[in-house]
Amino acid sequence: MGDLYFPEINIKIEGMEKVKIPKMFKIKQLYDSSKIDDLKSWTEQQMETCFPDNREACFKNKRICITAGSRGIPHLDLIIKTVIHVLRKWGASPFIVPAMGSHGGGTAEGQKEYLEGFNITEETMGVPILSSMDVVKIGALEDGTPIYCDKYAYESDGIIVLNKVKPHTDFRGKHESGLAKMMAIGLAKHKGASMFHMAGFETFARRIPEAAEVFLKNAPVICGIGIVQNAYDEISELEVIPKSRILERDAALLEIAKQKIPKFKMSSIDVLIIDEIGKNISGNGFDPNIVGRSNSPGFDDVLKLQKLFIRGLSKESHHNGCGIAMADITTRRCLNDIDFTTTWVNVITSTRLNGGRIPMYANNDKEALLIAIRTCVGIDYDKVKIVRIKNTLCMDTIEASESYLDELKNMSDVEIIEGPYEIQFDEDGNML
Repeated sequence: MGDLYFPEINIKIEGMEKVKIPKMFKIKQLYDSSKIDDLKSWTEQQMETCFPDNREACFKNKRICITAGSRGIPHLDLIIKTVIHVLRKWGASPFIVPAMGSHGGGTAEGQKEYLEGFNITEETMGVPILSSMDVVKIGALEDGTPIYCDKYAYESDGIIVLNKVKPHTDFRGKHESGLAKMMAIGLAKHKGASMFHMAGFETFARRIPEAAEVFLKNAPVICGIGIVQNAYDEISELEVIPKSRILERDAALLEIAKQKIPKFKMSSIDVLIIDEIGKNISGNGFDPNIVGRSNSPGFDDVLKLQKLFIRGLSKESHHNGCGIAMADITTRRCLNDIDFTTTWVNVITSTRLNGGRIPMYANNDKEALLIAIRTCVGIDYDKVKIVRIKNTLCMDTIEASESYLDELKNMSDVEIIEGPYEIQFDEDGNML
């Protein structure tokens, strides 16, 4: 798939005879599990609460735009379809606009294809998906940064800004990833996202709410829908927010989201194995708020980690390899699956060129894991501490090496499910 090719590599490594792959346990990490059980009914109720009166006057014969971003949100197709159903009941003609900055290769076709991975198509939603890179300049910040809006969204009778609210992977502020950022960057498409990023992430905490204010003043926003997920990748909060309270609630939901982030229960990790990364999981491919690795400074105290081994990309990432630069090691299989054109468009837009680096690779998973263990410093190879996760959205059931047993077995928020057992590899040396 990739537009670069990575061949087999053969290197001799001294001391490998001392390295051992430990047996693993499967464990369950326990977090706050509160969630919304009936999303359809909850969403309908929230819509009705946000618009208690004059619904026909507000919506009848009006073209209403609903935003859909690139972040994976559980049951996103159900949520959007429910919003569409309510709008139609009120006499509106809804449509969907991809609002994801430069993702999807920065093309209209790529962004529409991205939504297909979330089961959001014209067939499944029953409404048009109007995907374009055309934008309208609707204002500017005091520093001269232009603020753009997707042309289809701007020409609608009303925009519903829908997005996940969560801590960002590159900066800290009152507004991070959420509704304000969707207005400042997501709806600005490739052109606006590129212009906004040029001043650097260190300015985002100040400039995102400023840009959102300009957007709210000059674009036909009618409401926001803020979504927060719990540590089990289920929706714990969903609010339909009137226009006048979008920034207030965006900030409040971010504080809730920060409390929901799942953390590793163990105090330190020698080698962390991540099976898959992807833009559907996090803007960084994985969540630095969990792993402690980022293209930007400020995450070093999140996790004491020596080596990060990334095995592959999620199907939903559409071969975008953002995040692979943070790996200490990967495999040729993973690198050969990356579309570097798409990846580097995204990296250039963000201005973090270090995100485009390519890590060391091995021929297969087994070789990569052995090298990762071999290059840890100050460890006992008989007691190496390894953790394996599917991705940073799946932090409840994970694998941990047997050296963790004494640390974890008496914790009230950890359950030992099974083990110990050997890591299984196929005939090509890749993990099963």
